[in-house]
Amino acid sequence: MPYYLYQVKPFGQLEKLAEFESFRSASIRAKAIRAETPAAALGKIKVMFAESALQAEDLLCQVRTAGPAGDD
Repeated sequence: MPYYLYQVKPFGQLEKLAEFESFRSASIRAKAIRAETPAAALGKIKVMFAESALQAEDLLCQVRTAGPAGDD
């Protein structure tokens, strides 16, 4: 399964930037984009591991809940 690189813009807009076969390549590119672009114009850069671009976008749109805080 490939790794997808997305830019998450305000209001949940997603822009697919690239697709990679290895996490290392995706991570290096994500870090380079973050370093060369001002934070105000950037939004968030996310790397997703998924079977397809559609599944990656679905995972990016899901709301994550926080795990337990402390000894539960």
